[in-house]
Amino acid sequence: MSDFIPRDNLIDTVVILASASKARQELLRNAGVRLAGTLPAAIDETAVKDSLKHEGATALQVAETLAELKARKVSISNPDCLVIGADQMLNCNGIWFDKPEDMDHAAAHLKALSGKIHTLECSVCVVKNGHRLWHHNETASLTMRQLDDGFIKSYLEAVGDDALYSVGAYQLEGLGAQLFSRIQGDYFTILGLSLLPLLTFLRDNRIIA
Repeated sequence: MSDFIPRDNLIDTVVILASASKARQELLRNAGVRLAGTLPAAIDETAVKDSLKHEGATALQVAETLAELKARKVSISNPDCLVIGADQMLNCNGIWFDKPEDMDHAAAHLKALSGKIHTLECSVCVVKNGHRLWHHNETASLTMRQLDDGFIKSYLEAVGDDALYSVGAYQLEGLGAQLFSRIQGDYFTILGLSLLPLLTFLRDNRIIA
């Protein structure tokens, strides 16, 4: 007997993603989550990161704080909607990396990460009416190959501006896979959203089948 709940027995809840990330949107939609919309939250992420780092917070604590802040911000103006917030931090030996500003920064980031192990600290939360209902934190570890200047140049020429859309200047689902010798952790977490735990929450609450 199927465990799927008939569509007409599902709770008719509006689900919003508090993010402009195309990767997160695609992950959710491909998994069958019907998004009513995507609303990036107006959060000064740099100020939040700087403040929390000064207070001694870890990269994962920063990711969790930002994920919740984004979801709460969108939730306040969208009552009774289920708002998903997510954030990801790249940490390499205590240094936090943001998205590169331009191709020169992208090349510098790849040089800094070359031959090293870095972690991606990911947090996802669900908020309704300003209250956090659920959250999940997860960490993945990635070992980057030793990259020479020629490879970095050819890689960035191949991926173009896509290198500027994510921390580390790579997307693992594309040519970015060539940068690594080993990854440890959940694939979806590396892409920026711990999808399976989120789907379990949505399923348990009859938001999805």
